[in-house]
Amino acid sequence: MENFVFYNPTRILFGRDQIAALGSYIPAGSRVLVTYGGGSVVKTGTLARVHEALRGFEVLEFGGIEPNPTYETLMRAVDLARREHVDFLLAVGGGSVIDGTKFIAAAIPFRGEPWDILASRARVSATVPLGTVLTLPATGSEMNRFSVVSRAATRDKLAFASDRVFPRFSVLDPTLTYTLPPRQVANGVIDAFVHVAEQYLTYPVDARVQDRFAEGLLLTLVEEGPRALAEPEDYAVRANVMWAATLALNGLIGTGVPEDWATHMLGHELTALHGLDHAQTLAVLLPAMLQVRRAAKRAKLLQYAERVWGLRDGDEEARVDAVIARTREFFESLGAATRLSAYGIGAEAIPPILQQLERHGMTALGEHGDVGLEDCRRVLELAL
Repeated sequence: MENFVFYNPTRILFGRDQIAALGSYIPAGSRVLVTYGGGSVVKTGTLARVHEALRGFEVLEFGGIEPNPTYETLMRAVDLARREHVDFLLAVGGGSVIDGTKFIAAAIPFRGEPWDILASRARVSATVPLGTVLTLPATGSEMNRFSVVSRAATRDKLAFASDRVFPRFSVLDPTLTYTLPPRQVANGVIDAFVHVAEQYLTYPVDARVQDRFAEGLLLTLVEEGPRALAEPEDYAVRANVMWAATLALNGLIGTGVPEDWATHMLGHELTALHGLDHAQTLAVLLPAMLQVRRAAKRAKLLQYAERVWGLRDGDEEARVDAVIARTREFFESLGAATRLSAYGIGAEAIPPILQQLERHGMTALGEHGDVGLEDCRRVLELAL
């Protein structure tokens, strides 16, 4: 196991009706900006419940944050927050709303061009505190230090990280997920699954706790993901999926182990150039990435095959083939396509994607830093 420092200050309020308690965790007298995406939080009554919980606070709203939050939209929220002297942010939605709100939190006090936080890794020295009410379990953003933001004008999708954007608290009420469309439920399961895979399917470092924890999360998602689609109002199922998605990227299973993230970086470019949902890109790319990198990942692929999928028969090559196929079949069982052609994307799309990777400095990806542009080309070709 490698050396590590683990830090996570986010308080989790998990379970039914926890929205009612959120006002207790916001400083008295705060001017609160509630951020959200489309109209679903209004239609389902979630926003009304948030307002009820915020009685006694001065509350403003900013809606319209996109599924892939854009810099252009988020800067309108920054302008509003600066003008109205907002001193607490509350994100109500899924990972995109939370990611966008983290950027808002960092941009409000930032001196200079806020895009530099993403494009130049400018230091985040101050932020406005934030909390979250999670309605779509997927990204783990409700309990981590990461944010991903797009810029429509340049078709960029970039990430930043800072301890200062950990949410102060996050409300996780599984009942808020009951009304999600099936595609969003499936996306959440796939996103969480690949988050775990990117931290687990690397190479062994005798990190037994992290390995078993990761395998438990993968098994939970394999077992409960299809049930979440078939039984949308089963509280126990939704609770397990929600908590698995949070734990998939709250930093714990990535401590002391090598991490990959090549699939994610390639996926970001697909989203930026072709508008696919983030999880759609992951379902397409992960099986192809595992095939291209099967030699480097061999030991962990065999472990994954045995412990998660129960694949013990045949020689090692056959088991690696089988577990990659099983991973693809799992995504397809959730209704996700695993080929670029399903989205009308052909070979002509590959050069522009590689150009974007190069422009963003993504030319040495993976747990060994040896996944270059030609490797990415092979992945994309296999994914057609």
